[in-house]
Amino acid sequence: MAKVDLNGKSILITGGTGSFGKAFTRQVLNDFPNIKRLVIFSRDEQKHYQMGQEFPNSDYKMMRYFIGDVRDKERLTTAMEGIDVVVHAAAMKHVPIAEYNPMECVKTNILGAQNVIDAALENGVTDVVALSTDKAAAPVNLYGATKLASDKLFIAANNIRGSRDIKFSVVRYGNVMGSNGSVMPFFMTKKKEGFLPITDPKMTRFNITLDEGVQMVRYAIENAWGGEVFVPKIPSYLITDVAEAIAPECEIKIVGIRAGEKLHEEMITSSDSLNTLDVGKYYVILPQIPVFNLEDFKSHFNTKDVPEGFSYNSKENDKWIGVNDIKSLIINQNIQG
Repeated sequence: MAKVDLNGKSILITGGTGSFGKAFTRQVLNDFPNIKRLVIFSRDEQKHYQMGQEFPNSDYKMMRYFIGDVRDKERLTTAMEGIDVVVHAAAMKHVPIAEYNPMECVKTNILGAQNVIDAALENGVTDVVALSTDKAAAPVNLYGATKLASDKLFIAANNIRGSRDIKFSVVRYGNVMGSNGSVMPFFMTKKKEGFLPITDPKMTRFNITLDEGVQMVRYAIENAWGGEVFVPKIPSYLITDVAEAIAPECEIKIVGIRAGEKLHEEMITSSDSLNTLDVGKYYVILPQIPVFNLEDFKSHFNTKDVPEGFSYNSKENDKWIGVNDIKSLIINQNIQG
C-alpha cells in the first residue's frame, strides 16, 4: 500500500491530552504540517489548558480542543463530524482503581469503546485505530478484561460496516516508557525517600517508548485491512534492573504483587497463535473470520507463520535491555519523576 499522506486530513484523538496524545500530536504536526484538523478529545479541563499552552491555536491553526467523555455518545458524534481518522486512546488504566471502581472502568473502557465505534460509523470516518494493552492477553484484572472486551468490539465492528469505507484495527503493546503512572517516573519520585518498593524481584515487563507507540499507530493507519491486532517486537526488562538503573543507592523493599497484577506480561497467548502472523517488525493477530482474503493478505505482507503453540511474553522474550540500556533510554527519552 502507498504511504498514507495525512496532509489535508482531519484526525481525532480520544484521551488526546494524555502522554500518547501529546506524543502523537508532536509527530503528526512535524510530519504533516498541512493537516486539516487535529481534534484533541478529553474530559480533563486542566490538561486541555496545559496542552493548549504547548500547541496554541495562534501557532497551530488546525488544533481543536474538545472537552468530552467517551461515555457521552452525543458529544463524540458531534466531535467526529468531518473526521477522517480516529485514534482511540481514552481509558481507565490504573489496575487498583479499576478493581475498586469496576463499573466505572466498564463504562469507560467497554461502553466508551462502543460509543467510539457508533460515532465513527455515523460520521463517515475511514480509519479507526484503538490502543490496547498487554494486560488484555489472558487478563487477570478488570482493566485487562475490559480492554480485551474493547478489542473484540473494535475487531467485530468491521462486520457491521456494510458499504461504508471504514477499517477498525487495534494496536497492543507493553508498558510505555515514561508515560503517566508508569514505573520509571514512579521510581524517580520514590528514590527521594531512600527506598524503592518492588513487588517481586523476578518480575519482568515489556518496554516501548512513546515514539515507538506512535509509529505503531501510524503503521496501523497505513496498513490495516480491518480487524487486525498489531503487536510490536519489543524488549523486556527485569524490574530490578530498572531499580538499579534509576537509584542504585536506594534500599529495595519487596512489597509483594498487588491484586490483579501479573509476574510476567503476555501479549500473544498460545491460543492466539493459531491466528498470528509475523509481518517483520510486528506480529499481527488476525480475526478468526477475516473480512478480507487471507491469502491475499499473506502475499501482500510476505508474512510468516509463527510456530505452533507460540506465546509472546516478557519472561521468554528473546530481546532484553539491561541496566546500561535503561540508563541510556532514560536520558534519551528525557524521563523525569
